[in-house]
Amino acid sequence: MSEPPTPATYLLITGASSGIGREMAVSLSGQYRLILSGRDPGRLQQTRQACQAPDRHLCWARDLADVTTLAQALPAFLRENDARVTGFVHGAALLKVLPLRSITIGHALDVMNTNVMAALEITRLLLRKDVNSKMLGSVVFVSSIASRFGAKGFSAYCASKAALDGLMKALAVELAPEVRVNSVLPGSVRTPMTEAMFDDPANAERLMRDYPLGVGLPSDIADAVAFLMSDQARWITGHQMVVDGGRSVNISA
Repeated sequence: MSEPPTPATYLLITGASSGIGREMAVSLSGQYRLILSGRDPGRLQQTRQACQAPDRHLCWARDLADVTTLAQALPAFLRENDARVTGFVHGAALLKVLPLRSITIGHALDVMNTNVMAALEITRLLLRKDVNSKMLGSVVFVSSIASRFGAKGFSAYCASKAALDGLMKALAVELAPEVRVNSVLPGSVRTPMTEAMFDDPANAERLMRDYPLGVGLPSDIADAVAFLMSDQARWITGHQMVVDGGRSVNISA
């Protein structure tokens, strides 16, 4: 009797429809089969077409703010595609600059669900033997230097990224030695999500002044993620890798 076919293995990237997530997908597409996740099916397909060997990659359109549906949706998607996930990069993020007096509980919950709870739930599901055959080996959360600093209008976002880094540290201890868990903390990177920050000339000038190496590119973050996912980082877990062009050490800013 012949052996059943071995399921194909993938790297799952959330937030892959644009910005840093798309850059990560394109950068990593030559090394891994990818599951590309994002809210917009059309933009996910654009990311897929920009990747090397597009036919090797899968698209999984989900709104991660609706975190309660993941327990059914992710296992069903993996079964349907006979796929297993060996690496998970949580790049999905929700950012809307609002003063505290304008924030609603609904908005804050959407931010926390997208930025933190989805990371927790997806990791939890990928650890289940009946879902992923215990094949998960490395996780990278895309956090932010906002997890360490405050900014006006960023209360929900800063809180979510601090929670994400706390989750990373706890999981790094709990899941070792089978799974490595790390986070990358970008500084200001010009993406569609942050474009409004650069539309204000005074704000753009301040950003350029405060960053010793200038404002970052999505490729800078993709390179850091690629390293942490690779075997070159086999002895690194629980680490917050700051990639911010020197912003967080610039006390003259």
